[in-house]
Amino acid sequence: MQDQGLRQPIGVLIVEDDPVTRKTLCLAVGSAPQLTLLDALDSVKAALDWLERSSADVLMVDLGLPDGSGLEVIRACADRRPETDIMVVSMSSDEANVVACIEAGAAGYVLKNAGSTDIVRAILDLRNGGSPMSPTIARMVLARLRARQVAELPPAVSQEDAAVTRLTKRETVILDLIAKGDSYSEVARLLSVSVGTVQTHIKNIYGKLSVHSRGEAVFEAHRRGLLRFERTPR
Repeated sequence: MQDQGLRQPIGVLIVEDDPVTRKTLCLAVGSAPQLTLLDALDSVKAALDWLERSSADVLMVDLGLPDGSGLEVIRACADRRPETDIMVVSMSSDEANVVACIEAGAAGYVLKNAGSTDIVRAILDLRNGGSPMSPTIARMVLARLRARQVAELPPAVSQEDAAVTRLTKRETVILDLIAKGDSYSEVARLLSVSVGTVQTHIKNIYGKLSVHSRGEAVFEAHRRGLLRFERTPR
C-alpha cells in the first residue's frame, strides 16, 4: 500500500476545441485518483507551445482543431516528447485518418462516444503498454492488415533476416496478440502467465527483430511475414 501511495499520478494533456467534449474529458480524468489533469487546450498552436516547454505522460488529442489538424500535434509530440503516450479522441472513424494517426505516432484511438469509465480505462491501458481502440477502430485496423497480407506477395526477406528471426511458438502468439492491440496484462491473462513473463518474451522479440517499440515490432514482423494472427481462446 505504501508503494501505491508513493506512485506518481499519470499526467494527462487534453487538446480538444469543443467546450462540451473538453469538459467531459477533463471530468473523466479528474474522476480517477491515478490521473492528474496537466492542461486542457483548444488549438494546434497552444498545444505546440505547451509541448515546447512541458511534457505529459499521456496526450489526448482531437483531429479537427480550429487552426489545423491534430496530426500536427501528434507528430510534434512524437518527435519532441517520445516518452509521451498518444491517444486520439475523435468523432472520425475514417480509415485514412486512423492509419495516418497510427503512422504519426498515436498508440490509441478512441471514439468520442466512449463513456468516462472507458476513457479512464483506455488511459490506464495505454500507460500499461496497451493500444486501446474502440471496437470499430480495432476491427478496421485488423481487417486492413489481414487484407494486405492476403493481397500482397510475401515481403522480400534477406537470408540474414530469415536466419536471425526464429521466434518460438509462444513468442509468435504474443506477437500476434500485441499486433491486435492487446495490453501486456490482457496477454498475460489469455496465456495464464505473469505480466513479467510477457515482458520477458516481448524483450526477446524486440531483440530478434532489432526494434525498440510495439509499433516497430508489428511493422517489422509484417515485413518479414511473421504475423499469423493465431486464435487464442478468450
